Amino acid sequence: MSREHIERFYVIGIAVKTCNTDGSAAKDIPALWAKFAGERLDSTIPNRIDDAVYGIYTDYESDFQHPYLALIGCKVSSLDEIPEGMVGREIPASDYEKTIVEGDISGPTIYAAWEKIWASDLDRAYKADFEVYSAESCQAEVPSVEIFVSLR
Repeated sequence: MSREHIERFYVIGIAVKTCNTDGSAAKDIPALWAKFAGERLDSTIPNRIDDAVYGIYTDYESDFQHPYLALIGCKVSSLDEIPEGMVGREIPASDYEKTIVEGDISGPTIYAAWEKIWASDLDRAYKADFEVYSAESCQAEVPSVEIFVSLR
């Protein structure tokens, strides 16, 4: 793990309000990924600034044990043009704890990484946390995903 400061950025994608404690996130988030990939929604997002796909967790009601918004989307230059059925969010500038998951980057492995984060003593801000799936890192000989957790 390492600490990084990341400036504010914007994302557009599809989203669902979900919760970890009632088991809905375990169904909602994979379904969201399946819809995003299956319908190739990345190709419909205007003003993209790179090829990465982001898994964003934001609008926390309190902490990871309470409802929050899960959003799958892409980084964009502005929120001026949001396609119908999609949402846009500004991800605030913050210090983030960065974790890299290497090798198997399937859903269960990423979920296991989040379980470690939930059990950690990080001083979390619960502003916005996110995963970055870049084409380069996902297609590398050893695939990897970066997870960023907002800190106070």
